[in-house]
Amino acid sequence: MLFRRAKNVDWIIAGLGNPGDRYAMTRHNVGFRVTERLEDRLGMRCSRARFHAMVGQGSHAGQQILLMRPQTFMNLSGEAVAEAAQFYKVPPERCLIIFDDISLPPGRLRIRRDGSAGGHNGIKSIIAQLGSQAFPRVKVGVGDKPHPDYDLAEWVLSTFSAQEQKLLESALDHAAEAALEIVAHGVEQAANEYNGK
Repeated sequence: MLFRRAKNVDWIIAGLGNPGDRYAMTRHNVGFRVTERLEDRLGMRCSRARFHAMVGQGSHAGQQILLMRPQTFMNLSGEAVAEAAQFYKVPPERCLIIFDDISLPPGRLRIRRDGSAGGHNGIKSIIAQLGSQAFPRVKVGVGDKPHPDYDLAEWVLSTFSAQEQKLLESALDHAAEAALEIVAHGVEQAANEYNGK
């Protein structure tokens, strides 16, 4: 049976991470954790499996939002985002991606209108699949490797210290608020309000 579109979608908001309990509290999964806060704010749940993701729909500021947590594992995140974007005909400029950034201290936020992947494999995948890097993003700082020889994969799959976790809690809330600010008033206003928070 063909899936019929119940509603149009104005925005896709995708939080990046890896599926499964073993990854839930790792640095790489802050995008998933922000979407959990967005579920509460939008009064909905990502409870349907579609587009290689867990998805749900809600609205904010008169805009219909598809909220998604790709289940492809991080390095293939673009497959999920591009499939949903193609189905709903959502341009890259309205595909908002929330993800971890090791170049920022734990809990610091950075809002960007577009940009390169900066070495992040999930973002590399999205750029490749969308054929564009002109999509907005909310980066959540998770801290850099403790020393240059530390394995990057091991670092992003590690969990936060108790002190880092305290910093992170408010950052996850601010990241969710920033995402909704982007939907309502645009990237520039959200950046002015939340960059550096």
